[in-house]
Amino acid sequence: MKQYKLAVVGATGVVGRSVLKVLEEKNLPISEYVLFSSSKSAGSVLNFFGKDFVVKELKEDSFDEGFDFAIFSAGSDTSKKFAPIAASKGCIVVDNSSAFRMEPDIPLVVPEVNSDEIKHNNGIIANPNCSTIQAVVALKPLDVKYGIKRIVYSTYQAVSGAGIKGISDLENGINNYISKNDSEYLQKFPYPIFNNCIPHIDVFLDSGYTKEEKKMIDETRKILGRPYLNVTATTVRVPVFNSHSESINVEFENDFELNDLVNTLKNSPRCCCYG
Repeated sequence: MKQYKLAVVGATGVVGRSVLKVLEEKNLPISEYVLFSSSKSAGSVLNFFGKDFVVKELKEDSFDEGFDFAIFSAGSDTSKKFAPIAASKGCIVVDNSSAFRMEPDIPLVVPEVNSDEIKHNNGIIANPNCSTIQAVVALKPLDVKYGIKRIVYSTYQAVSGAGIKGISDLENGINNYISKNDSEYLQKFPYPIFNNCIPHIDVFLDSGYTKEEKKMIDETRKILGRPYLNVTATTVRVPVFNSHSESINVEFENDFELNDLVNTLKNSPRCCCYG
C-alpha cells in the first residue's frame, strides 16, 4: 500500500488539534506528517502519535518539499493565499474554511452525500460549514425519496465553533460573572455569551441574514445539487462549550408516511440519525 505525505495547516488551533486527534484515531497510510502554523505559533511542540512534532511556520515555499495531501484549518485568508500554492505543487488540499466553498469549479464535499464530486477537483476540495454537514447527511436520502420542497433551519451552535476566543469568552464569563464587568472579558462575541444566547454568528448582510445563515442556505443548495431550493436559516450561538445542535423543518414534494420516513433514515447506510 502506498504511503502518503500529509501537511496539516493550522495545527495549533482548536480545529487543527481536533484534526490531529482524528488522524490518530484513523491511523491512515501516511508515512510522514508535517505540521504548520502562523509565525506566532511556529516552534510550538505538539505530541502526536506519541511523538513530539515541532510546528513549522507556513511560508510560500513550504510546499516545495512535496506533499500528497494537505488539510487546511487556519481560516479563509490563509487558505486563499496558500491553498493555490500547495495545489500548484501537486498537493491535493482539503480546505476547512469558507474560502472556496461557493466557487463553481471547486467541489464542496460531504463524503456521505456527494463523494463522487471529489473526482472533479483541480487540487482543492472544500469542506462545508459544520452545521451544514450534519444536516445534509440526513436530508440527502429524504430528498432522493420524497423530493424536498423547502427547508427551515434553526441551529444552536457551541462556542467552540468560534475558536479559542469564543471558548475564552464563555470561560471568563463563568469565572468572572459576579466580580467583573462584561466588557473586561469579551474577546470574540459582541455580547456576553454566559447565561445568554446570541442570534448573531458572523456579520449581518444587507439581506438581513447573517453570513453564517447565508452559508447554510448556499452550501445546502450546492451539496444537494438543488440551486433553486427554498431554504432559510436562523443560527444562534449558545453558552455550550462543544456540540452544535439543530432543528430542521422540511416540506416534501411527495406524500409520505412517517414510519416510512423514519425507516428511510434508519436504513440509509451513511446516516446515523437513528443510531
